[in-house]
Amino acid sequence: MCTNFNKKILDKATKSLKKNDLKPVSNNNHKYFMKQAVKMALKGVDANEGGPFGCVIVKNGKIIGKGNNMVTSTNDPTAHAEMTAIRDACKNLNSFQLDDCIIYTSCEPCPMCLGAIYWARPKIVYYGSNQKDAAAIGFDDQFIYDEIPLPYSKRQIPFEQCERKIALEPFTKWSKKEDKTAY
Repeated sequence: MCTNFNKKILDKATKSLKKNDLKPVSNNNHKYFMKQAVKMALKGVDANEGGPFGCVIVKNGKIIGKGNNMVTSTNDPTAHAEMTAIRDACKNLNSFQLDDCIIYTSCEPCPMCLGAIYWARPKIVYYGSNQKDAAAIGFDDQFIYDEIPLPYSKRQIPFEQCERKIALEPFTKWSKKEDKTAY
């Protein structure tokens, strides 16, 4: 299923690029929206809500979602800036996808946010600072990138499959469900 999903996404992206669907955005717009993402990061730092990260999501030239890192203020390790902005944008759009949206994030997304971005399916992502900049101030995600290719038994947090037969029941029910919303 993930392989089919990845192929669909790559095929769609290739067609989009061939059709030249990505309309150019002026450097002034990039600067404006990146400043808004940075403004969200600074808001979060000033309020002691979490790390120095901010994100805005734009559709048709308007910000439709914004967020900053709120990990420490909410005790939620998933409350990264991109995650909170995606949640806000999806709520505002009343959709679980960000079709035709542009994400501006103050820093290159971590692996978790990268996964969420792919699931949300925006048109493009622009980021300000990068992984190395984040690592230099104590936000180093390299250990996660290093863990991904390892066999489960070699990971720092071991992964072990159990009771597969029981766990397949919802998959069987889903595959037979006629009124499901595919995504």
